[in-house]
Amino acid sequence: MSKASLDGKAIALEDAYKRAASILSSAKFPLVAGLGADVPGARAAILLAERLRGAFDHLASRDSLVDLDVKRSFGMFTTTANEARVRADVVILVGPGLTRQWPGMLERLALDQAPRHGTHAGQPRKVIWIGPDAGEAGAVPGATVIPATLQEIPGVLSVWRARVGGRRVNPAKIDAAKLELVDGVAETLRNAKFGCFVWATAIGLDALTVEMMQALVAEFNVATRFTGLHIGARAGASGVTQVAGWMTGFPPRTGFGRGYPEHDPWRFEASRLVDSGEADAALWISSFDGEGPTWSRSDIPLVTLAPAGAAPARGLYIEVGQPGVTHDAVLMAQETGGMALRRAAAPSDAPTVAQVIDAIMANVSEVAPC
Repeated sequence: MSKASLDGKAIALEDAYKRAASILSSAKFPLVAGLGADVPGARAAILLAERLRGAFDHLASRDSLVDLDVKRSFGMFTTTANEARVRADVVILVGPGLTRQWPGMLERLALDQAPRHGTHAGQPRKVIWIGPDAGEAGAVPGATVIPATLQEIPGVLSVWRARVGGRRVNPAKIDAAKLELVDGVAETLRNAKFGCFVWATAIGLDALTVEMMQALVAEFNVATRFTGLHIGARAGASGVTQVAGWMTGFPPRTGFGRGYPEHDPWRFEASRLVDSGEADAALWISSFDGEGPTWSRSDIPLVTLAPAGAAPARGLYIEVGQPGVTHDAVLMAQETGGMALRRAAAPSDAPTVAQVIDAIMANVSEVAPC
């Protein structure tokens, strides 16, 4: 049986739904945030934000918006993990911690195996890793490792752009040994038949770095074939972004205050809305691991939907199941680049985010009809 509590004290589930509806519908500008949910949960949450004329934001929207900013302003070549696996003869891994962002990356991309299709089918795959973690450096046997901190990665990419384009590099900006290594790798990239950059903005890459990477891809595509594979952000961010797109035309950080969707990455950022006092009530959804909000204000009326064991000390809490764990869930799959059904690994009777929001919504219509 699902649990609910108010400031740490147990309350009946039906009372919790009514209390949540009262908190959210009485607010002048409520916020639906976190949004760590599967596709049905995201859809229900966005419908609730629209019904309340509030705003919605995902807890990892910063990471998703970095890639989206580049797509909107510059353009982006991307592919699926499967195509990279079977065709890429050169793979460039960009940054540390990629295996933490996508634990199945090495297995899925089969980096230690030869590509199966294309002109290089059956020939050894070349792997280059810029700035891996110490524990990742030897994860791919035979890979060329370019030592670099996260802050040095843009410099390495800029040197590549210069050398690939036949331009000179200021020797004061890079030591001779690293320049020789980068030059050798640049030649490898020029000779690639199907190259693929792999990155994750969640490690801290900014939009200019991703744009520089995509500029390299575009330049290589003049003479050969290059593309990219971005690793999606945590807590179902890729799926939520897709849902937001088909429902509103915009990604998260969208508001309905004027009765129609408006997207503004600054104005509708969750922490800014709460800390500035513009949002006067919040629904926080974090059904994957119970990650909490990062805003500093602690007095905002708060409703939290999270798994068992993640109840906050204050506010209204309603337990929900974990997508793909306690219930079947539709999620964006990194492995295929599309929506996939994840069967429950440990089924339970905990309600889904969509079920809880539907129950709250039913009470919203009674409390504050429009």
